[in-house]
Amino acid sequence: MVAGNTAGGAMPQARFSAQARLKALQADIMELILERELEAGDPLPTEHELAAVLGVGRNTLRESLKALQAVGVIEVRHGFGMFVAASNFDALRDGLTFRARLSLRHHGQEALQLVDVRQALEVGLIAGAMDLMTPEHLAALEESVLRMEALAAAGENFVEADAQFHRRLFEPLNNELLVNLLDVFWQVYRRLHLELGGAAGTDLPEAAAVHRGIFAAVATGDRALAAHRLNGHFDGIRSRISQAVSP
Repeated sequence: MVAGNTAGGAMPQARFSAQARLKALQADIMELILERELEAGDPLPTEHELAAVLGVGRNTLRESLKALQAVGVIEVRHGFGMFVAASNFDALRDGLTFRARLSLRHHGQEALQLVDVRQALEVGLIAGAMDLMTPEHLAALEESVLRMEALAAAGENFVEADAQFHRRLFEPLNNELLVNLLDVFWQVYRRLHLELGGAAGTDLPEAAAVHRGIFAAVATGDRALAAHRLNGHFDGIRSRISQAVSP
């Protein structure tokens, strides 16, 4: 057995320790951002200053900075320096997309779990959104439905209009985090939609009618019916994934 390896192919202790130190350094950098009360768009200290403050070498620091850039904590603007990144859900989207696509090649468990999470969010929040719904919100929501119906009648897919409908459904809550999460879920679903063959086998008029039904419940203020119809919508998505991965 090669020295330093453990039974079962476990990671060598030296490698594990190096990764642990990098994780700790990343945490220290984030703590420094918080302690200095930096906000999105604010510049970070230079690499030289960070290395001195944190007591690490430049190469080690750069590895940690690259990792923080990858997860959207910092932004590097070449020629200008490093900055605290604005809200960025790209890493979350890419990670969820990969896991969901990978799951389609097996039993689809993670793709189905993604549907579960999104369903819980939307069904749980629909009553609150309806309480704040204005005539302007309803008009925008119906515009999305009309667009879906027109595309369905022409035999064209309407994933983008579908995403717009769900985004507008919760705009009254004025919750930026929720809107970003819904966009992440829809970008992941769009990739899964393509993976499952796009519009092939989808009854587009029926899918548009489902959204018309959700809108009608929202427009009449029937919270229970709106939640019920949303649940039915997600059951349809779940059924399509399950059929695609079944042997």
